[in-house]
Amino acid sequence: MKLNSRNFFLKVIFGIVVIYLLVLAFLFIFQRSLMYHPEENNYSGDKLEVDIQKVRIKTKDNIELLGWFHNKNLKDYKTILYLHGNAGKLENRIHKLNHFKDINVNFLIIAWRGFSGNNGNPSEKGLYMDGESAINWLQNKGIEEENIIIYGESLGTGIATQISQNKNFAGLVLETPFTSMVEAAKNFYPYIPVGLILKDKYKNDEKIKNIKIPVLIMHGEADQIVPFWMGKKIFNLANDPKYSYFTKYDDHMMEYDDQLVFTLKSFIQRLN
Repeated sequence: MKLNSRNFFLKVIFGIVVIYLLVLAFLFIFQRSLMYHPEENNYSGDKLEVDIQKVRIKTKDNIELLGWFHNKNLKDYKTILYLHGNAGKLENRIHKLNHFKDINVNFLIIAWRGFSGNNGNPSEKGLYMDGESAINWLQNKGIEEENIIIYGESLGTGIATQISQNKNFAGLVLETPFTSMVEAAKNFYPYIPVGLILKDKYKNDEKIKNIKIPVLIMHGEADQIVPFWMGKKIFNLANDPKYSYFTKYDDHMMEYDDQLVFTLKSFIQRLN
């Protein structure tokens, strides 16, 4: 009787281990489908209130990226390079872009490979290439490095910190930044060794130390996707001059209200 119980117990343990390994294999194979959500659409029907030119930006590996370019005054105003998060299309950021019309700034927002109808599949290496290609495109328009402001949103903060290291950009804005994708993934998969199986790690906490330009960190304490403590840690690790906009009730999608816009506008004015 004891032998049968022991065999049953061993079979249960073996079954659990097999299932766990199968889960790990599934997560390893399909992790990028879980991380990147190009087809997600929370477009609310907002209409663009700012003039944009649709442009195509070619990457080093010959992928064409869709971009929206707003040229208000390239000579007198800074230009924002807007790097969006891991879900949705460019249209999902219209409610933010509309506020830029009241700020003396030009902007370029790009859609990542695999997003907004672009070819290719998103990956850490690929998105870094996309961000660098956008910088090259702006510089080919005659915009100098010190007149470019890098703006990263959520996942976009990973690309923003990467391309801002040891550069002389005008400034850097990080909206709801994470410390690293490994730590962010642990919130959703606490019993998975994400550090071992994760391909795209986006180590913002290591790279922020290599950024010497003015930084604005924006994060809400009610964020249910990227915990607020991550944004606070990135702020603490950042070099001076640095500024923060921390709110009590904002979730991951921060409210683009008058206070946030005023903070953003004030930060940009400091850079002029």
